[in-house]
Amino acid sequence: MATVFAPLSPVLANTITNDDFPVRRVFCIGQNYAAHAAEMGAVPHTGADRTPPFFFTKWAEAVVPTGSTIAYPQGTNDYHFEAELVVAISKAGRDISPENALDHVWGYGCGLDMTRRDLQSQAKAKGRPWDAGKNVEQSAPLGPLTPAAGFDPTIGAIQLTVDGTVRQTGDLGDQIWPVEDLISFVSQLYTLQPGDLIYTGTPSGVGPVSVGQHLVVTIDGLVPLEVTVGPPNA
Repeated sequence: MATVFAPLSPVLANTITNDDFPVRRVFCIGQNYAAHAAEMGAVPHTGADRTPPFFFTKWAEAVVPTGSTIAYPQGTNDYHFEAELVVAISKAGRDISPENALDHVWGYGCGLDMTRRDLQSQAKAKGRPWDAGKNVEQSAPLGPLTPAAGFDPTIGAIQLTVDGTVRQTGDLGDQIWPVEDLISFVSQLYTLQPGDLIYTGTPSGVGPVSVGQHLVVTIDGLVPLEVTVGPPNA
């Protein structure tokens, strides 16, 4: 099991030890669960007619470890949680086939893609990028990583609670695009490197948080992620 520490410089991101996983880049897959895509107003397709995946990015500094108090960010009154399975890449590659994709995985963790939903919605309405809504300091909390061996990323319950109340539930088997396809897709556009993270999308039930609330993300077979929402930074 590896602990995720504060992000390090990209030049150090290929140094993976038994104790830490320095973060290099963060790729976040959008609308990879049909029910969540629908609640966001999209019309997803599954099966042979799957909607092609897409992603946005966050800076490495958005990643903070479990136990953190994350500041409620400036510029929003509608800060949302999104519980996700996170894939940690340990082997470089480009144009990776789905059949070989899992060979590039160091491990998996429970994550959160925190979102300034009001700013994201405004950007969508104007056809603009989502950066202001998504790429926010401390907006990608990540629990301790569990090595890939023995963990099946295709099935298992995923759940988020807020102050002990269940707000999101789903199963990894509900993903429109499984992990191996997501790795392959991202690698067609960027050369994946050790230290890269892929946040794989969220089930339905996303919603707003308030200062003082405690969030817990659990995925069967992984170490839970826990964070508390703190007041805005001065």
